[in-house]
Amino acid sequence: MTSPKGKTCRVKVTKDGPLIATGGIPLAQDIVVLGDDAKPERWKKGPGYPSQESCGLCRCGASRNKPFCDGAHVASGFDGSETAPKTGTLDRTERTAGEEIDLTWSEELCEAARFCLAGDDAWTYAERSSDPEARKKAVNQACACPSGSLTAWDKKTGRMIEPDLEPSIGLIESPQEGTSGPIWIKGGIPIESADGAEYEVRNRVTLCRCGKSQNKPFCDGTHVATGFKSGR
Repeated sequence: MTSPKGKTCRVKVTKDGPLIATGGIPLAQDIVVLGDDAKPERWKKGPGYPSQESCGLCRCGASRNKPFCDGAHVASGFDGSETAPKTGTLDRTERTAGEEIDLTWSEELCEAARFCLAGDDAWTYAERSSDPEARKKAVNQACACPSGSLTAWDKKTGRMIEPDLEPSIGLIESPQEGTSGPIWIKGGIPIESADGAEYEVRNRVTLCRCGKSQNKPFCDGTHVATGFKSGR
């Protein structure tokens, strides 16, 4: 996978340490914007960071220089053990059949972004997806899910419906709720485990940066319960 600058990009998980992003991958905040019903409605691009060929991103949650690593994982005794499966994501999803759109959802990858709950929720819209407006809402809500936990499928073609994402890294922020979310890896960037194996390449992936996920290196939504804040 190459970055917009044509460089080969990759994210490497280090043992009990940071994520090492290489290839000059663009890095910026992605900010959740709420709708009239106080549920997430859309994404807004936040401040970006200077381009770097390589950088270390904190995943212990203790760095004083977030989003970058400052070595705090050493003093804190951070246990970054990777427990997530490396393949077979689709084999571990729940499928909901709609009229024209099916939805699959993975509990283990859900980072609690809640875009799926706006309005009548994505599942209800999928059930009514012969209606063009309901179909549009089901697809849009599924595609807004940063982790890819929720995915829409076209029943006529059997194909997954995915947003067009350039290789980049987002730092999710929910200012209205006062929490910071995970590290959003976009555009099929390969992720390598500390032992050298590769995780399944996906268009949308969210990696834990609060240090508390039980599905490391992926986010499992724990940052919501702990009220994690990046401090930046």
